Amino acid sequence: TRRIWPEKVFKGICLTAVLIPLGILALLLVKVGIDGIGRIDGDFLTNYPSRRAARAGILPAMVGSVYLIGLTALIAVPVGIGAAIYLQEYGKSNRWASLIELNIANLAGVPSIIYGLLGLGVFVRTFGMGRSLLAGACTLALLIMPIIIMSSREALRTIPDRTREAAYGLGATQWQVIRQVVLPVAMPGMMTGSILAISRAIGETAPLIAVGALTYLTFLPDSPFSAFSALPIQIYNWVSRPQEAFVTNAAAGIVVLLVIMLLMNSVAILIRNRLERRLK
Repeated sequence: TRRIWPEKVFKGICLTAVLIPLGILALLLVKVGIDGIGRIDGDFLTNYPSRRAARAGILPAMVGSVYLIGLTALIAVPVGIGAAIYLQEYGKSNRWASLIELNIANLAGVPSIIYGLLGLGVFVRTFGMGRSLLAGACTLALLIMPIIIMSSREALRTIPDRTREAAYGLGATQWQVIRQVVLPVAMPGMMTGSILAISRAIGETAPLIAVGALTYLTFLPDSPFSAFSALPIQIYNWVSRPQEAFVTNAAAGIVVLLVIMLLMNSVAILIRNRLERRLK
């Protein structure tokens, strides 16, 4: 009885710590859905921003978010997975490797506004990208890259060394072992980490404000060097206004942002599941 009682208390505390935030989040989502679902229509999705709440739309912000996340994934995922492969398969176990691993873990916890200031100083000013879509994508890529590297390394570590040694015994080179044996097995785990990282990037606002994302845009971006807006920026702009109608627009924008995030995650999950089925 003395052993069971502390276990029940600890289990109850853990369940409470999980269920209370989930309940609050569910209530917030329900409220946002009730407030915003009635505002979503064809005009809201295809109109440009306006000073009149009834005419305001989210087309530039929605298109900008899709372009931004697409560019961010194209930059961060290959570089992050490549860095993980090098550190895990080619890197040596020494002090420098331990220092690099420690720094990557620390970078995953750096506040996002710091990455925004870094992007402003490096990409916007030093590299001359200006306040462009590419500068925003590079900034978000830096933000999520530590998460991709860490999750990809964990996926690589789950593969037993005897699997690699068996391939070496058949005469395969190290790159052949990585490409044909290690990567196919580790790819589902890598995709999971990439999905989580991209999901974080979709809702980031502070780095985009720092690199100069616009809150009022009357055209669509037509190149990586175009000015851009994003749904988090547009939502922030509407929430900061005193009129109740703009708050309703913000709730509708949140619903659209959640739908886009779920669609992107669903596509990534389908790709991951297809890779898992190939392994079976």
